Amino acid sequence: MQVSENSHDDFLFIDDSDEEEILECSETETWKVLIVDDDPEIHSVTQLALSDLIVLGRRLEYFHAYSGQEACQLLKDNADIVLVLLDVVMETDDAGLKVVKYIREVLERHDIRLVLRTGQPGYAPEESVIKEYDINDYKTKTELTRRKLVTTVYAAIRSYQQIESVTQGRQGLEKIVSGASSLLELHSIAEYCQGTLKQLTYLLDQDINCLFCARGQGIIENADDLSFYVIAQQGFSSQAVNQKLETIENVQISSQVKSCFTQKAHIYCDNSLYLYLARGGYRAVIYLTLTQSLNDIQKQLLDVFLTGITIGYENVHLFQKLNNAAYKDLLTNLPNRLAFVNMLETFAKDGLDNDVAALIDLKHFSDVNDALGQDVGNKLLTAVAQRLNNLSCNCKIARVGADVFGVIGTDTCLTPEVLIKLFEQPFTAGEQNLPINASFGFCSKEDANSSGVKVLNQINIALNLAKKKRLAHFAYYNPEMEDETQWRLNMIRELRNDFAENRLEVWYQPQLALNSGKVIGAEALLRWRTIEGNFISPAVFIPLAEYSGLIIEIGDWVVNQACSQIKTLEKNAFNNVTISVNVSIPQFRNSNFVDAVLNAIQKYEVLPSKLELEITESILMDDPQVVIDALVELKKVGISIALDDFGTGFSSMSYLQKLPLDRLKVDRAFITDIAKEGQSIIAETIINLGKKMNLKVIAEGIEEITQQTRLVELGCDEVQGFYYAKPMPADQFLQFLENKQTKL
Repeated sequence: MQVSENSHDDFLFIDDSDEEEILECSETETWKVLIVDDDPEIHSVTQLALSDLIVLGRRLEYFHAYSGQEACQLLKDNADIVLVLLDVVMETDDAGLKVVKYIREVLERHDIRLVLRTGQPGYAPEESVIKEYDINDYKTKTELTRRKLVTTVYAAIRSYQQIESVTQGRQGLEKIVSGASSLLELHSIAEYCQGTLKQLTYLLDQDINCLFCARGQGIIENADDLSFYVIAQQGFSSQAVNQKLETIENVQISSQVKSCFTQKAHIYCDNSLYLYLARGGYRAVIYLTLTQSLNDIQKQLLDVFLTGITIGYENVHLFQKLNNAAYKDLLTNLPNRLAFVNMLETFAKDGLDNDVAALIDLKHFSDVNDALGQDVGNKLLTAVAQRLNNLSCNCKIARVGADVFGVIGTDTCLTPEVLIKLFEQPFTAGEQNLPINASFGFCSKEDANSSGVKVLNQINIALNLAKKKRLAHFAYYNPEMEDETQWRLNMIRELRNDFAENRLEVWYQPQLALNSGKVIGAEALLRWRTIEGNFISPAVFIPLAEYSGLIIEIGDWVVNQACSQIKTLEKNAFNNVTISVNVSIPQFRNSNFVDAVLNAIQKYEVLPSKLELEITESILMDDPQVVIDALVELKKVGISIALDDFGTGFSSMSYLQKLPLDRLKVDRAFITDIAKEGQSIIAETIINLGKKMNLKVIAEGIEEITQQTRLVELGCDEVQGFYYAKPMPADQFLQFLENKQTKL
């Protein structure tokens, strides 16, 4: 390089270079250099000395300031200045040092390279200035030959470029780390892919269009082919997410994406990239446009970014599988119980005022499994799920249990009438057309609790009530239902505690022979006296005991109490008194029931004929064969059997013939008005039926002499009721017998 010899500063004219620097030069990019000096000649000489200099492929572009204040303004307005050649002494002795301080502390530009030049070296010592003000080089003007100036500028710009590269790399890595943290929070495949495109745009710092493409099978719902789908997109005028790649109507992009996928390698074009992702069997292609070419650092950062993204892409697939296993019913492809609880959580907290949640319970589904096999049962469940999916109003459907489905929708489309209509036509399950009925429990948003689990419990309460109805098999939840349920649980808990504390008692109501007035037996009746001394009605606590299963333990205890009472009666010479014990259906269904009765007889060494088991007509109809089998076995050892409430139910005469009966009991409903004209027909029929079957007939609920008189006329054998005696504790019953014997 040659410098003019007409400059008045001789040190800039000394050419001590050995060779010229020849570099390939960019026509568009430059390094911006600020020359700060109050001497105009220094500006011209400096620019002349550096006029042909090319540093790292770029020429120099000059800015000029003639005071410290002017320099500060130029630096503020031009953020891309990379080097400042700065005079120390200008309008003030420390004007240059103030500029340095402004650059480092106010602008916070620590990348700008600073070369301090002074004509008064003794005024500002080199070492102290460099340490205090973060100056890259400090030279006196007399020592700056052209070669040294070129070397200083070259070194300063190279230093800037290195700092810029490090900074760009650091910022890029920070973006990658930050982006990775954000992506870790995304657990669905669609969200992850969309997040990837967003982070990619942020990393490259360009306004780009991009697509995330993969085969749709396993990602896009109902996509069962190997076509490429757009999983996420950024930019582009048309929305193509969840659509086939051809939707974007760009043959070149479609072709290149498929080529990238097939070749398993990135494809770099002039203004676009096709990036190949593959890990653990999960593959995808990211297409993106570029507004400007990537530099080497950006390419390196992109490689690092893609490594993390590829791992994350595999992880999000695995998470999706785990999520499906936890929240999806694999048979029907519907959300499962856990997912429905989450849906109810949203329904309770954020649902609309007219939203409704419901449970659907298929009736007698177990019969389908038992009769036709589990495969047909599974196909039936799938058919029900498909029909439920046809509900309008975008209802949310889930399979909550084996044969229970959950639905959330608006009260205009999710009504009992709509759901009932869905079950009017048979369901196709393989080769079977199966008519299925269902029960429905509903809960409106107004009555819903704030917790998903509690809402599910509320709907279940309504469903249980619906299942008990004989006509309308649906029910809406109301708070009173829950209060009733809570009351029931509290009562059961109290009953269990009091039973354990021996607060239950067995009382006895005498039974008399109508022709002689002698006591021939007694019905054992359970009484519950609470710790406060209050009595709970059997009509209240017996159903609770049956509901909770506690009736099995209590029933066994009553049989033992009855046998103990028989033994006591025998010791007091009352050898012809029978004790009758009521038995419920849960006791019959207990496999140990027969053995428990026989063990009680053996334990107290009483004659089996002294013990009578009393069943109701409704029990017989619940599970007739189980009841008949147990009674036949007990009858073999001599235990008496009585049928209570005869005529109040719908029992079949064929079952009646199979029962090993000894007595029929005429229900009090047929006794109340028996003395009135024309009101004794049913009682008379039962009495005559009993005689034809060689059974004793006992009427209960006798409260008036006129009732007794009519029963005598009809030929009834035995009676019990308040007219003769109310139920009484065991000791009072013994006293009653003694008094009766004395009178007779």
